[in-house]
Amino acid sequence: MAVTVSPLFSPWGRFGLYSFFIDAEEPAIVDAGVTSTVDGTVAELEKSGRRIEDVRWILLTHGHIDHLGGAYALWELTGRKAKVVIHEADLDYLRRRRAHVENYLELRDHYLDNPEAESQQTGMAEAAISGEMSADVVLRGGESLSLGGGVSVSAHSIPGHTAGSVAYVIDGQNDVFVGDAVQIHGAANGFPGYEDPNAYRSSLECLRDVVRPNRLFLGHPYRNSAGEPYDIGLDAAGAAQAFEESLAIEARIREAVGEGFAETSSPYSPFEAVATEIGYSGDPSLEPSPFFTTMDGYRRLFDGESEGGR
Repeated sequence: MAVTVSPLFSPWGRFGLYSFFIDAEEPAIVDAGVTSTVDGTVAELEKSGRRIEDVRWILLTHGHIDHLGGAYALWELTGRKAKVVIHEADLDYLRRRRAHVENYLELRDHYLDNPEAESQQTGMAEAAISGEMSADVVLRGGESLSLGGGVSVSAHSIPGHTAGSVAYVIDGQNDVFVGDAVQIHGAANGFPGYEDPNAYRSSLECLRDVVRPNRLFLGHPYRNSAGEPYDIGLDAAGAAQAFEESLAIEARIREAVGEGFAETSSPYSPFEAVATEIGYSGDPSLEPSPFFTTMDGYRRLFDGESEGGR
């Protein structure tokens, strides 16, 4: 018998956040939103006749604030009975709010002229993350989690968006939850966001060629080349299209990076040439800022290749 999956939508700023309820003997929620969306998640769950107290698993696809911020509050509402699961590479984001600020300072802060950035990021992390905690299950990839009644979920390591991004697969029916690991052309900012370009490409190819979802559940309303949002739950054909479009825009960005980097007066500096070639005209300073996160990844890759004698 097929396991029912219910999307739990919560509006947040310019983005829509999606969690998912897996209706198993030991019910699971995939991703946790942020502090302010917890009440909405619980209300959406109650519409399906289930209670947050019933949930026994909180499966986190990766460590970004909008996916783990509500985890502590949801865990508390389960009577601390749910097991919280995350990949080891993103565990620090669950344990420390400061880890999110450090990530910002290491990546985007180099490109954005904002003297208040650190204090703003600190305040945002305090507000959006409901509590610091460790995980009950720390993944490396390849694990199988039993949700009771013969239902199991397999974890696949799919780094790129973050080092600890994970795909959760309902075994047997091949429903796959990827969080933000399939970016297509990005969400509200209109640019795909990933920290490690090579790992991102490899993970997309793995999802396409090895995992091969029957249904693919995305963490946000990601958009195609025309700016139209994909459905959150995609069938096999839709999933294949999302993979191909994600790989195609990554290839275009990678080719544009070959033109090199130069400091200019452009808000996209030092990546103005890439923005021009791709036709990206969004505001790169809006948070989250996928443009600078992604381009910093290519810059690190480019610098590494140069140092290696490219």
